[in-house]
Amino acid sequence: MCGITGIFHFDGDGNISLELLQKMTNILNHRGPDESGIYLDDLIGMGHARLSIVDLAGGTQPIHNEDETLWIIYNGEVFNYPELKEYLLEKGHKFYTTTDTEVILHLFEEQGFSCLEQLNGQFAIAIWDSAKQELFLARDRVGIRPLFYAKNNGSLLFASEIKSIFISDKVKRQLNYEALNHIFHFWTTLPGETVFQDVYELPPGHYLKISRNHFAITQYWDIPFYPTEEKLDWPAERICEQIHELLTDAIRMRLRADVPVGCYLSGGLDSSGVTTLVVNKFNSNARTFGIRFEEDGFDEGEHQKLMVSFLKTSHTELLATNERIGSSLADVLWHCEKPLLRTAPIPLFLLSEIVNKNNFKVVLTGEGADEVFGGYNIFREAKVRNFWAKQPDSKSRGLLVRRLYPYIFKNPRLRAMQQNFFATGLDQADDSLFSHDLRWQNTSKIRIFFSNEVQSAITIQADYEKMKQSLPATFSSWDYLEKAQYLEMTIFLSNYLLSSQGDRVAMAHSLEIRLPYLDYRLIDFMARIPSQWKIRGLKEKYILKKTFKGILPEQITNRQKHPYRAPIGKSLLNNKSIHVTQDMLSNQSLKKSGLFDAAKVNKLIQKLKTHDSQSEIDNMALVGILSTQIVHEQFIENFPSKPIALITPNLVIDRRLKNV
Repeated sequence: MCGITGIFHFDGDGNISLELLQKMTNILNHRGPDESGIYLDDLIGMGHARLSIVDLAGGTQPIHNEDETLWIIYNGEVFNYPELKEYLLEKGHKFYTTTDTEVILHLFEEQGFSCLEQLNGQFAIAIWDSAKQELFLARDRVGIRPLFYAKNNGSLLFASEIKSIFISDKVKRQLNYEALNHIFHFWTTLPGETVFQDVYELPPGHYLKISRNHFAITQYWDIPFYPTEEKLDWPAERICEQIHELLTDAIRMRLRADVPVGCYLSGGLDSSGVTTLVVNKFNSNARTFGIRFEEDGFDEGEHQKLMVSFLKTSHTELLATNERIGSSLADVLWHCEKPLLRTAPIPLFLLSEIVNKNNFKVVLTGEGADEVFGGYNIFREAKVRNFWAKQPDSKSRGLLVRRLYPYIFKNPRLRAMQQNFFATGLDQADDSLFSHDLRWQNTSKIRIFFSNEVQSAITIQADYEKMKQSLPATFSSWDYLEKAQYLEMTIFLSNYLLSSQGDRVAMAHSLEIRLPYLDYRLIDFMARIPSQWKIRGLKEKYILKKTFKGILPEQITNRQKHPYRAPIGKSLLNNKSIHVTQDMLSNQSLKKSGLFDAAKVNKLIQKLKTHDSQSEIDNMALVGILSTQIVHEQFIENFPSKPIALITPNLVIDRRLKNV
C-alpha cells in the first residue's frame, strides 16, 4: 500500500514547485516508507510514497506506458493482475516491471475508463494522459482506499490523506460545520464529504476526469440489488458451496504478495473463518494477531485462545489497556483526520504497530462480513420493528426486542422506557431510512453540546432529503434487509469502518489490510441470495455460519455475536489521560475553538466522573467533543505541528518545458 498526491494546474503555467510536491509526498511517508517518486510537467505534478509489496526491486512509481504518454501513481492492490496481464500480453503490450501498477496502466490504455470493471481489488488511482492533457482519478468499489481532492484558484490538489493537501498554503483550513453535524448525527460524514470546508472525498465506485475545461465525476459501480425474479432459488447446501468457493478464491488472490501475509484473529466468526481457510488451504504456518482488553465486557480472549489452539498458529496478542487507549487518541486522530464517536479505532492502531514490529506489511481481516451476510443487530432490529409495525399495539411482538438486547433490558425499572424507545417511529416503517433512523435520532441528542454559532449553521432535514434522493430508483421496492444493508455499506462501512477503523489506523504503521469478504464477486453473489438465508428467524449471518459448520469449532459458529468495541469513559477519564481530557475541554480551550457550549460540556464531565454507570450516549458525546477539539487543534490551529523533512525522491521525472 502507498500514498499518492498531486497538483493539477488548469492554466498550465508550468510553475508547480518540486519542493512543495516533495513535502506533500513526505507527509505521507507512513503510508509508503520504502521509497518515493515524482512526476512533473507544465500542467501536473504527482508524488508517490511506496510501501513495496509486489516487485520489491523494480516497482518504483510513477510508472509509464511504452511511449511514455501515460503515467500512473497508485495506492492499492489489484489482486487479479496476473490474469489481466496475460490478456494484455496477447494484445501486444510490453511491460518493464512485474507490478500490478503497470497492469492497470496498460489496461487503461487498452479499455479506457471501463477498465475499472475488470479490477478486483482495493485502490486509489491517478493516471495522467500527457497527450490528451487529461487526469483520471478513481477509487475502488466499496472505498477501502481513500482519495481526497480540493479545487483552489485554478488548481486541483489530490491526495491519499487530507494533510497532504493542507501542505499547500493556498488551501484554507476550516471546519465544515454541516459535516461535523453529520458525524454527531449519522456517526460519520456522508459520502463525498469531509469535516473540512471545500475538501472532498471521491466516493467509492466513482472516477473523476479532469482537463483544462472539464471536471466530471462518474459512478461506475454501486451496491448491487436483484429483484425477486432474479434471486437464486437454491437450497442452502448449494449456496454454502458457492460461498465457500468464492471466499476461498478471494483469499487465494489476497495472499498474492512478495512479502509475508498475516491474519487478524479476534475469536469472532468472521476472522476465524478467514484464518481457518488460510491455514487449511494455503499456509499452515500462518501468523496471527489479536487484541485483548482488560475489561471482560470488551475482551474476546477466551475464543481467541480457542482458535489459536485449534489452528496451532503462531499468535501475538496486544493488551489494549484503558490507559494506552486514552493516551493514543491524539495520534489516532492525526491519521483519521475526522472526529470520532468511538474509541474502537485506537486498539487497531496499537495492533498495527505490533504487526509492523513483527516485520509484516500485509494482513487479512474479517471486515465486511457483517454488512454482506447480515450480521449486525441493526439489521435484526429492523426485521423486528418492521414485523412489530404491522401490529404496533401487540405486546408479544415488542418483546422480541429483548431477545436482541437482553443486556440492556436487565433493569426492570428501565424496561418500559426501553420498550417505548424501540417502538418509536413504527408508523414510519415505509420510510426509506426506517432501519437507521432510530439509531440516528438517538445519536443526534449529543448535538445539544454544539455552541450557538455551530447550531445556527447546521440543518438536518435537508440532509435526509438529499440522502433519500441519492438512493437507487428502485429502493422503495427492496425488502427491509436490503435497504438496511445498502445504508450501512454506503454510509457507515465506507466512511467509518474502512477508513477510521481500517485503512487510516493500519497505514499509520505502514500496514496494508486486505478484506476477502469485500471481494465484489462475493458481494454480488450475496445480493442474489434471499434475505431469509442471511437472517433466519433472529439468527444473524445464518448462511455464513452454515458454510463454516464443520470447519470451525461449534463454540465459534454457535456463539452470539460480540460487537467489537473499546472502553470510552474509563479510557479518557483515567488517572493518566484525564489531564489531557480536561485541558482540551477546559473553558479556555472550548472558547478558543468556539465549537461547543462550555457549561454543558462541564456538566457532562462532572456527570461522567461521579457516576459509575455511564450511558452510551454520554460516552459518545465525550469522545465526540474531545476528538473534535483535538482535530481542530491539529489541523486548524497548529498545522503542521512538526516541520516536514525534505527526503530526496528515488525517482524524479521532470518534463516541464522550462527544463528542456
